[in-house]
Amino acid sequence: MAVARDRRPSLMRRAGLREPPADVDSTRIAAAVEQLRHRGRATLQDRLHRVRMAFGLAVQAGVAAALAWFAAYELLGNPQPVFAPISAVGTLAASVGQRLRRTVELIIGVAVGVFLGDVLIYFLGTGGWQLGLVVTSAILLTIFFGGSVAIVIQAAATAVLIVTLSPSTQDLEIPRFVDAFIGGGIALLVTAILLPLNPLRVINRAARPALDLLSDQLDVCAEALRRRDRDSAQQALERLRENKEELAAFTEAIEGAKETITLSPARWHRRSELTHYAEAADPIDRAMRNSGTLIRRAVTLIEDEEPIPEPMPEAVAHLAASVRLLRQEFAAGQEPTEARERSLRAVSEAGRAYGQGVGFSGSVVIAQVRTTASDLMVASGISQEDANRLVRRSFGDHRAPQGGGPEPDGGRPKPPTAPPVG
Repeated sequence: MAVARDRRPSLMRRAGLREPPADVDSTRIAAAVEQLRHRGRATLQDRLHRVRMAFGLAVQAGVAAALAWFAAYELLGNPQPVFAPISAVGTLAASVGQRLRRTVELIIGVAVGVFLGDVLIYFLGTGGWQLGLVVTSAILLTIFFGGSVAIVIQAAATAVLIVTLSPSTQDLEIPRFVDAFIGGGIALLVTAILLPLNPLRVINRAARPALDLLSDQLDVCAEALRRRDRDSAQQALERLRENKEELAAFTEAIEGAKETITLSPARWHRRSELTHYAEAADPIDRAMRNSGTLIRRAVTLIEDEEPIPEPMPEAVAHLAASVRLLRQEFAAGQEPTEARERSLRAVSEAGRAYGQGVGFSGSVVIAQVRTTASDLMVASGISQEDANRLVRRSFGDHRAPQGGGPEPDGGRPKPPTAPPVG
């Protein structure tokens, strides 16, 4: 086979055929294949992470459904306890942090549906058009009185059950109403007493994707600035813009932890630690947004071939390290002193870069380093006023060299001043 391969080019030349071009794309193809493999591994890791996040909820739902069925069937003698486990699972399936509210909404919706179903059946009887009228009336009535979407859906569903099942099942209304109480109550009992989740563990798991996303893209941006790689910076920007799912999971976990600590006596001693996390949610969200502005201006900076002083990429890299340290210290229950120190180091490097001279987009990058560092300091538990003061001190009294970059007003000279904080 080796001899045949060696003779192939000469045979093709003799036949008057062009030789195949050199395989110049092999490196890019191999890189693309490796990227696909990495993406496959990342997708699997993401799915396993979601399974770990949902495992506690799944166990709670299973236990609550079983207990609700047992209570309705064995204790209350309901021969068909369908609605109790459905109500329990419906309560636990609500957004974490809204289960108490969902239970109340469940009961109100059932009451509205039972009332309208009974009244209209009494006057109009049962049938297809009666069913449509009952559902329409239930939806309009609950909306008129300001009911939430959950109440509207529950009222309409209950009305459907009453109209369709009442002819064949006697005295359905009271069991349906009682089942709603039992299912919702048992769901809260499981959440608060029997199987309360560890709120800090839930928050740590939810915070990790959001903070890892932020730190990773800041690292990519820092490297893109070092290599003047516009495409890498653009990819980091696009990836950071896809942070809604991570932030939503983080916020929802905080709300769920608040509910758990409110309802569960076994978790009351963790209130102070939870407060720290809850107060960090907003500044972390702001840090995400400000980092997006930072990376977007870094893309423009590279495109416009503005100067990139050596300390500028280092400042962005220190921001990434600060985010990573913040997550680690939060997870360990430690005071985030190292994260604060790294944020201030980022500001110091930004000050050095500003003093060496930057263009217009470069000055925006520097300003966003300061603002993001201030956000991370606030997330670590420092007041906004103290964070701004420390950032100013770390930045130093740097002045941009005259003529170091374009002016935002079209080139008219202005006295250079340090970029603002916040």
